[in-house]
Amino acid sequence: MAGVDAVGGNAVDRTGAQRYAAEWAKAVRRLGFVPLSAAETERLLLAHTLRLADVLRTGEAVAAVAAEVGRALVAANLTEPEMIEWSVQALADRFPAQVLRVRSAPGAGSGSGGLGDPGESGDAGGSGDAGGLDDAGGLGERIAAAQGGLAAGFARALRDRTFAHQERIARSAWQARDAVEQALRDSEARFRAVFRGAAIGIGIADIDGTIIDVNQPFADMLGYPVEELRQLNVAALFHPDDAPGMAELYRGLIEGKHDSVRVEKRYYRKDGSAVWTDLAASLIRHDDGRPRFTVAMVEDITERYELQRRLRFQALHDPLTDLPNRTLFFETLDGLLSSGGRVGLCFLDLDGFKAINDSLGHDLGDRLLVTIARRLAGCVAEQGYLVARMGGDEFVILVDGAPGVDAVIAVAEAALAAVSAPVFVDDQQLMVSASIGIVDSEHVGTSAAELMKAADTTLYWAKAEGRGRWAAYDPERTARDIARSALVAGLPVALERGEFVLHYQPIVSLLDGRMLAVEALVRWQHPELGLIGPDRFIGLAEETGLIVRLGALVLRQACLDAKRWHAEFPDARLVVSVNLAARQADAPAIVDTVADALASSGLPAELLQLELTESAVMGSAGEPLRTLYRLAALGVRLAIDDFGTGYSNLAYLRRLPITCLKLAAPFVEGIRADEPDAADHRDERIVDALVRLAHALELWVTAEGVETEAQAERLRALRCDTAQGRLFGPPAPADTISTRLDGG
Repeated sequence: MAGVDAVGGNAVDRTGAQRYAAEWAKAVRRLGFVPLSAAETERLLLAHTLRLADVLRTGEAVAAVAAEVGRALVAANLTEPEMIEWSVQALADRFPAQVLRVRSAPGAGSGSGGLGDPGESGDAGGSGDAGGLDDAGGLGERIAAAQGGLAAGFARALRDRTFAHQERIARSAWQARDAVEQALRDSEARFRAVFRGAAIGIGIADIDGTIIDVNQPFADMLGYPVEELRQLNVAALFHPDDAPGMAELYRGLIEGKHDSVRVEKRYYRKDGSAVWTDLAASLIRHDDGRPRFTVAMVEDITERYELQRRLRFQALHDPLTDLPNRTLFFETLDGLLSSGGRVGLCFLDLDGFKAINDSLGHDLGDRLLVTIARRLAGCVAEQGYLVARMGGDEFVILVDGAPGVDAVIAVAEAALAAVSAPVFVDDQQLMVSASIGIVDSEHVGTSAAELMKAADTTLYWAKAEGRGRWAAYDPERTARDIARSALVAGLPVALERGEFVLHYQPIVSLLDGRMLAVEALVRWQHPELGLIGPDRFIGLAEETGLIVRLGALVLRQACLDAKRWHAEFPDARLVVSVNLAARQADAPAIVDTVADALASSGLPAELLQLELTESAVMGSAGEPLRTLYRLAALGVRLAIDDFGTGYSNLAYLRRLPITCLKLAAPFVEGIRADEPDAADHRDERIVDALVRLAHALELWVTAEGVETEAQAERLRALRCDTAQGRLFGPPAPADTISTRLDGG
């Protein structure tokens, strides 16, 4: 039969045993804390169930085995009283029917006691016939013996464990008391050993400050005999220059306001000298909490204090000049600004100091810096202003409490005078100058970073204006510089977004007024600033190298527009003239760039004119000249822009493959018909000579900047070929040129 084990010739219902063990485990966990998991508890109780079933079937040593089960329950920490009560009762009420498959066990118990009906439990576990076992076999007596043995084993095990715990507690208490007493004796011995043999001073004083006892190191530190110190009060040893509040802090300790204090303070030695100490004082109290006396441990830190003072000086001063360094400068500046005071800065940099270092050596350069530092410190010594070395050949003078910028300027001029005096180093006379940037916190702000940024900017202005001078902070100039920086930062983004547009200025024939060409002029359609002229960003593009990308964009767009005009107005044969910057002309790929623009647009090469400055084409006889010939080989026209303002190498012109000279606007501006007495008509004579020269070289001549009809008439008389300027139309979008070609 499944789920039934043969035990002593009779059957044990294993399924019933498992169910009994599960109910036992459930009752155990319900009645108290169980240190095992549910599965572990059930496995443990199943083993005990089977063991009890085995012994109850055989009838051998029932009480002894049940007692072992009781002890095992205690060993498993299943020690709740309700748990053993349930277990004993269940042996009579549930065990026979569920495990042994016996309907009843007369005499084994007097009822379920609320633990369940054995008859129902037996019906649930089997057929009701347990293989012929009944009370005739003595099962009731064995169950009673098992109940007694289980309870007895449980009680004895619990008692033994309680006795063991009590014994351990008692033993621990005695051991703890012995340890405390020994620790107290050891502590007293250690304190006596430390007090006598410590390398630092230890002193004990009453709460009124009377010294009770000191060790020898304490006495040696202060230069007193021990007996003499025992007659003094600690207040007699205080240094009068102690930091404010230190005496109050120690008084608070002896009055019991706090239990310990640690400070660095000075004491008087017997000979009147001072000694710096690290003092750690503790308050010892009575058992009731009242202050009893103080214990002070004092270490002589005079040498360490002096070392710290020297290290701090080194950390805050320049090792070469002994001037305050940038760290001390910023500490001082931040302190002045936080207090709301007005300050000024003179940020000074030596002119050409690198050349001195490189030519005469760093050793001589260092001695020069030392001399300059002394002069700067000396020129403001009476005012007490801080002079700091910021690094290299940079110095700064902090003018605190200055009534205005004029006072800061006076300091800067004194500093320039001090620096400019001859310096003699190793029998060498050196002449040095400096540039100074001046800022005033009233005009800049109250941030150290803002002040130094403004000072650095003004120093750059002074350098750019010729050196050996000062420059004062100018908010408007700073705003322009900031705007310029913003444009520089925005150039790459503008190229990506396609914010650059082209306007075209007509170039007309002075003979019949017909528009022969247009010059492409780039504009920046800025999303915030509107339309920006090339004078504001072309120079920036050249400085940053973006002029190559921008020039390629202009070239491509101009070719596309010119191709459209050629398709719509083929008879006009309108030429588009595009400027090439010097960096563009020097680019190795310029010829390929022009060829690609012509190929992609379909514009005939003869309708494209490239304008280059004299400096771009006449700087050397090498690669630039070869590039011009390669461009000319494409069939495009080449023009020299602003002729007369650059090299003006007339002999060089005959070697260049150019087709046009564009006369600079300043020459045209000097041609004024309403001023017949102008000095020798020099501008007109220059234009006349240049036109004649160009024609002699079979070059076309275009005059730029024509503003009046009188200028046009004089140029016509001088046989100038074409002109452009406001008189013939301002730069306009491509659609306007289309309208003009259409006769509008």
